Amino acid sequence: MTVSLAGQTVAELGGARSVLARQRRDHTTLARLMTDYRDAGDGPREQLLDQIRQLVFSHAFAEETVLWPAVRRLLPDGEELTARVETEHQQINELFADIDRLGPLDPEHDSRVERAFQLIDEDIRDEEDELLPRLQAVAGRRRLVRLGRAWEASRLTAPTRPHPGVPRRPPGNVTRGVPLSAYDRTRDLLTPGRGSPMWKAALTAGAAGVAGTVWTARRVLRARRAGR
Repeated sequence: MTVSLAGQTVAELGGARSVLARQRRDHTTLARLMTDYRDAGDGPREQLLDQIRQLVFSHAFAEETVLWPAVRRLLPDGEELTARVETEHQQINELFADIDRLGPLDPEHDSRVERAFQLIDEDIRDEEDELLPRLQAVAGRRRLVRLGRAWEASRLTAPTRPHPGVPRRPPGNVTRGVPLSAYDRTRDLLTPGRGSPMWKAALTAGAAGVAGTVWTARRVLRARRAGR
């Protein structure tokens, strides 16, 4: 019988460096930011939405690059499990693209944001209650830590904005997504809210520019292979 990640200690998840502990930390942060957004007045809401956007897309990219390939290798029904989550990721991508296009004053803006938040909540529950506990049952602590290192390397070099046309699986998501990272993070650098959890990463990527994206793509692919 599997146990949801929400009910486990960090030690049970494989330690703080385990991919499971890293995933849950991001999920907890996302849940808090979405609550803060719902409770906030008009002023800080867009800054909170920027933080949510940056974390959602860097997190999803790391999952798609490192974690879901491992699930497909290790679980007999991994293809089915990850396909469902990838569909949720694509829907979230499309909703955030709409949100960015509409702008905060559009009458459709708030309903799209709320639908995106509902999908993020569903995604978290699917992962923490079923998919990740299934992975935990077949992956030892050392493998979970290796996956955690590869996951972190991928997350820090990921796009931070919606790109619905980018594939959900490697190698296509890396070769097409990583070059967008410098562009996204430069845009993040120019938006308000330097307290964003992705601020330091945005600063680094923005300073590096597009010239480093080929090297970055190779690094991500090497990290993913190391996590196997």
